[in-house]
Amino acid sequence: MHYLAATLLMIMTAGHLSPAQAHPHIFVDASVEVVFDADGAAKGVWISWAYDPFFSMLLVSDLGLDPDFTGEITEDERATLDGFDMNWIEGYHGDTHVTQGEIALALTGPVEWESDYREGQLFSRHFRQFIDQPDPEQGFVVAVYDPTYYTSYGIVGTPHVSGREDCVARIFEPDWEAAGAQLEAALDEILGAGGDFEADFPAVGALFAEEVRVSCGAP
Repeated sequence: MHYLAATLLMIMTAGHLSPAQAHPHIFVDASVEVVFDADGAAKGVWISWAYDPFFSMLLVSDLGLDPDFTGEITEDERATLDGFDMNWIEGYHGDTHVTQGEIALALTGPVEWESDYREGQLFSRHFRQFIDQPDPEQGFVVAVYDPTYYTSYGIVGTPHVSGREDCVARIFEPDWEAAGAQLEAALDEILGAGGDFEADFPAVGALFAEEVRVSCGAP
């Protein structure tokens, strides 16, 4: 879900929020570009993130940038911003998940990245290479999600494919109603057992994940 839509939902239901609606805390618009090499093999993916304005304001302030809250930064500040979200802790998978059939395919960490802040919003873009190469003719899926659902990612725009003209990438949405019902059921079980809402929040991010399905060659 686009972060603006999710924010509006929370505003309209203010005072009547269930725990499920109180999650997630950060909203990110994501876009995907799948890159093939000169031989037609899948090389890697560009992942772009546009952070919601509120989180952008908090992070930029924490970094000591844009002290006058103009929504813009200087070139010196932009250099300071470079790679602000690329310092990944050990074990972090980057919230990008590539699968072929039931098999999860490994990616490198970021090998290239770009960062920007404009009109009060943080943007970043990074490239990750395939460690486990998918077979393009068999099709594969790129999904961007946080398993903990602390961050909500929504795919925006049209996914791009570069390096091959016989490949297409299409967005498929999850069953939002079913995902919401599963989340509510899991929370009812946790809270009914005396669990802590934040500490025990279920790993439901995959339920709410949009998929970019890539297919190549003749249908």
